[in-house]
Amino acid sequence: MPAFKTVISSKWFLLVAGLIIGALLVLAIRFFSYQPDLIHYHANFAVYINGERQKFEGEKYYEETAGMACTVEQVDTPSERAHMHDNVSDVVHVEDRLVTWGNFMQNINWGLGDDYLKTDTELFTPSGSRAFTFILNGQIVPSIANTVINDKDRVLISYGTVTDDTAAQYNSIDDTAHVYNDKKDPAGCSGSQQVTFEDRLNHIFK
Repeated sequence: MPAFKTVISSKWFLLVAGLIIGALLVLAIRFFSYQPDLIHYHANFAVYINGERQKFEGEKYYEETAGMACTVEQVDTPSERAHMHDNVSDVVHVEDRLVTWGNFMQNINWGLGDDYLKTDTELFTPSGSRAFTFILNGQIVPSIANTVINDKDRVLISYGTVTDDTAAQYNSIDDTAHVYNDKKDPAGCSGSQQVTFEDRLNHIFK
């Protein structure tokens, strides 16, 4: 018994015990305080072709939400990075970094460049009196395809004649992105997502 008291009172024992307790405390803090760095924000947009607003009608334009399981891992497919939900045709859901408007258009099987717009049935290019107008947050810009989608952006992509009222087209875009930022994501990937024991365990050793 005296030998045991001698061991536990030695400075080396106290140092090692202190290091172990400190390490366990740090791991416990990392375990219980972990919150995944989820990216999920929204932007509003509209596409006009020859003065007619595109409605994006049909399931092919929208990400399926039924039965989807949300994870804290990085998204794996292009369509998961930026998409639309629930037949809401003017709201882009962005769930990854550095997603451009061109990326989003590819995800709905359209194509967008500085001098072309490809729908699922037609290709439009500047011709005669017809040209493109791109408006980002109220300002006309020369291109939009390689522009990263930012939170609460409003974007107009318009193809038509110089007589088209692109200002009116832009003003027709609802400013609802901030509302969707505060809603639960239809696919379940929102800030309220449940973090699993495994997620927390993996995090403490990263």
